Amino acid sequence: MAFWAGGSPSIVDYFPSEDFYRCGYCKNESGSRSNGMWAHSMTVQDYQDLIDRGWRRSGKYVYKPVMNQTCCPQYTIRCRPLQFQPSKSHKKVLKKMLKFLAKGEVPKGSCEDEPMDSTMDDAVAGDFALINKLDIQCDLKTLSDDVKESLESEGKNSKKEEPQELLQSQDFIGEKLGSGEPSHSVKVHTVPKPGKGADLSKPPCRKAKEIRKERKRLKLMQQNPAGELEGFQAQGHPPSLFAPKAKSNQPKSLEDLIFESLPENASHKLEVRLVPVSFEDPEFKSSFSQSFSLYVKYQVAIHQDPPDECGKTEFTRFLCSSPLEAETPPNGPDCGYGSFHQQYWLDGKIIAVGVIDILPNCVSSVYLYYDPDYSFLSLGVYSALREIAFTRQLHEKTSQLSYYYMGFYIHSCPKMKYKGQYRPSDLLCPETYVWVPIEQCLPSLENSKYCRFNQDPEAVDEDRSTEPDRLQVFHKRAIMPYGVYKKQQKDPSEEAAVLQYASLVGQKCSERMLLFRN
Repeated sequence: MAFWAGGSPSIVDYFPSEDFYRCGYCKNESGSRSNGMWAHSMTVQDYQDLIDRGWRRSGKYVYKPVMNQTCCPQYTIRCRPLQFQPSKSHKKVLKKMLKFLAKGEVPKGSCEDEPMDSTMDDAVAGDFALINKLDIQCDLKTLSDDVKESLESEGKNSKKEEPQELLQSQDFIGEKLGSGEPSHSVKVHTVPKPGKGADLSKPPCRKAKEIRKERKRLKLMQQNPAGELEGFQAQGHPPSLFAPKAKSNQPKSLEDLIFESLPENASHKLEVRLVPVSFEDPEFKSSFSQSFSLYVKYQVAIHQDPPDECGKTEFTRFLCSSPLEAETPPNGPDCGYGSFHQQYWLDGKIIAVGVIDILPNCVSSVYLYYDPDYSFLSLGVYSALREIAFTRQLHEKTSQLSYYYMGFYIHSCPKMKYKGQYRPSDLLCPETYVWVPIEQCLPSLENSKYCRFNQDPEAVDEDRSTEPDRLQVFHKRAIMPYGVYKKQQKDPSEEAAVLQYASLVGQKCSERMLLFRN
């Protein structure tokens, strides 16, 4: 049990799918189906491995759609931030924010927003009764005490440090590094992507102006093989003017666009604060009331939820309760791993909150809620771009943290297809759990809602459950392999559920996580 030496193990209750329920995407009353787990606690590495197998959390409830049976297959999608270059529509959103901050300009007309997983609650709506029941019945403290007792001989239980609040300031670029903003050291210069509404199955378009410049450059190089610089000088351009011109022709990086300098007399001030999801954290606790009020305003105005269904209990359960155990390893990011609220403060008031998980390999977007009065700023798009830039910043210290997970991509649901605009991105194969570039997946999705993206017919799930007897069970305050536990049981239906659990979480997680059996 050496793999638990660094902290508490994950403890989960598994609940196999028993029926179909209402789909939050196509509104089919009996079309959606998923398997779920109640996570009493979970390590960030276990959750990383689970989302790499198609799982996703809503509060402490972790679920995995039955992809070949559900009406709207939900494919895990991740963006590759290190190669990301904002599209034309993304740049418009960033410029719109800068104009608003600098001059107070409010764009005319309505703006369509793209919040991350605005229907997250709907996606697990059929499990609400179960979640409510589990939330009452599950006593994490008792379980934790029992596990501690079982693992005393292992010498575990090292006290975790509380992650420091990370403050992100929009005032001026010079403060970025000190306040936790992405620096300019990671720059990606590629051809800009097409704007919103482009055909995702086709390669990105290039502007005619860029094509003309490219032709001119090639022509100059042919005329003077010594190089591009001499070619410009031959036309009468002094050397001192060439460097600035070349620089201006390069597309601006995401950081350049986000952190463009504002005038000293700017109309507004925007700060982005990263706050750990913990009522023991003073910043989280002091901003809870304002954050909750914003959530209610958003749910009622944007999703038409009745106010009595937007209580503090619901808010806390789904957006403030996380099974993830905060970790601050020396080789990890300064803020540590775990669940966070990324709060957008405009002139001293919260106008948006992005709920994110920071994991060993990625930043995972959980949910976003914002003030409907500021819909004209396209805060869904803006926050996604900020989270991509934040991922790039974290990568500078923690090299393996290099992806931005956007939740589920649902090709059959028009309002969820926008996630494919954040390029380059990959979709997770629902059978072999390998990542496939979205461009290769789209033709198949046009023909069928459910697809196996891995084109190798011989490929299999490399982490499939091959030794279920090694699965770890927590039963009667004792930890034991499933091979020992099953000899004490006589219910054949339980074995089917345990084997299904093992196949869905994979061999690695089944040996690390504790499956709670009552």
